[in-house]
Amino acid sequence: MNDIPTKRKVVEAASALFYQKGFHGTSVRDIAEKASVNVSSISYYFKGKQGLLEFAVSNYYEEYLSIIETTLEESIELDALESLKNLIYKIIQYKHMNLQLSCFIHRELSMDSVFVREMAVTYLAKENYIIGNAFSGLFKNKTEDKSKPDRQYLLMQLKGMLVTPYILHNEWRSQIVGEYSHSLFVKRYVQTICNWLDYIAR
Repeated sequence: MNDIPTKRKVVEAASALFYQKGFHGTSVRDIAEKASVNVSSISYYFKGKQGLLEFAVSNYYEEYLSIIETTLEESIELDALESLKNLIYKIIQYKHMNLQLSCFIHRELSMDSVFVREMAVTYLAKENYIIGNAFSGLFKNKTEDKSKPDRQYLLMQLKGMLVTPYILHNEWRSQIVGEYSHSLFVKRYVQTICNWLDYIAR
């Protein structure tokens, strides 16, 4: 048996079930049935449901951070605003490509779920550093305008916009059917954030 496709199939099945039923509402048997594997395979590959969750969350963030770091490296010749726009597109695209796991993780984090936060704390610190750094580049050569909102609050707003579709997914999911409409959602949502960036960077 080829390990990688089997592990991927199990992670995809678990992501869908954690998203639909929550971690505690999902059994190993549920995951095995959805992935069409033996329960023993999950024990063999992941040492159980907790190990499977840890693998899924770690894998999600490792890939995510690799993508955003590469995006910044590739945007080195661009100005701060265009570089940040590229970064935002890649963030939303990645979260959307892994929609069910994104929704599950952000839902758990929004409830301050200890078992997800402990797994993700190092990744979240790195993500905050990267996004914060890219955002501060917008104001590098500008003195702070006291008539405008505090930059820390603006950064908080940006972070909020990056997670909102995955916390409030029921607000828009019913309007989206098929791959094309998902791509269109990503494009339009990113454009909305970019318009906001254009406004605050003036």
